[in-house]
Amino acid sequence: MNNPVEVHRDENVQHATLGGGCFWCLEAVYLRVTGVRSATSGYAGGSYPDPTYNEVCSGRTGHAEVVRITFDPAEVSFRDLLRIFFTIHDPTTPNRQGADRGPQYRSIILYESDEQETVAREVMREIEGAGLHENPLVTELAPLETFYPAEIEHEEYYDRNPRAPYCQAVIAPKVRKARAELSHLMRPEG
Repeated sequence: MNNPVEVHRDENVQHATLGGGCFWCLEAVYLRVTGVRSATSGYAGGSYPDPTYNEVCSGRTGHAEVVRITFDPAEVSFRDLLRIFFTIHDPTTPNRQGADRGPQYRSIILYESDEQETVAREVMREIEGAGLHENPLVTELAPLETFYPAEIEHEEYYDRNPRAPYCQAVIAPKVRKARAELSHLMRPEG
C-alpha cells in the first residue's frame, strides 16, 4: 500500500511534480541535475485512492506516472526543471511517449503554488513561441492534489538496471540528450 505524500512548502527546498511518459525516464534524468535532492517515482493526477502500478497501467485510475522532484531553488529553478522536462519528452503526443501508450503516460505539470502555475504557463508559451515542435503542446497543467509514491522496485530503476533493454533503448538516450543540450544544469558524471 502506498501512502500519499502531503503537499506543502518548505523554505529550503521546493517540489516539482511532472509526468512525461514512463517515470523511470524522468527520474533518471532529474537525479543527475545540480540542485536536485531527490526524485521519487509515483502517481498523481487521478481520483482513484492509493493506486498500484498495475492499476495505473490499466489506464482507468486517472493517474499519470510522475516524478516528484525535491530541489534547492538556490541551485536550480523551477523554470530550469521545466526546460529539462520539455527537452527530454515529446509534449505534443497525447497519452503517449514512444511505445508507451495510455493516459498514464500523458504530459502533465502538477503545480503546487500560484507561482509554479505562472512559471509553467510562461515556459509553455516560450516553447510554443520558439516553434520547436510541428504540433501544439498537449501538456496538461493542473494543481497537485495528492502524490502517491510508487512501489519500491520502481525507485532508481535506471541506476539499478542500466543494462536492461528498456534502460539502454529508451532511458539512456534521454540522459545523454539532457547532458548534451543542458550540460550547465547537470552534475558532472562519475
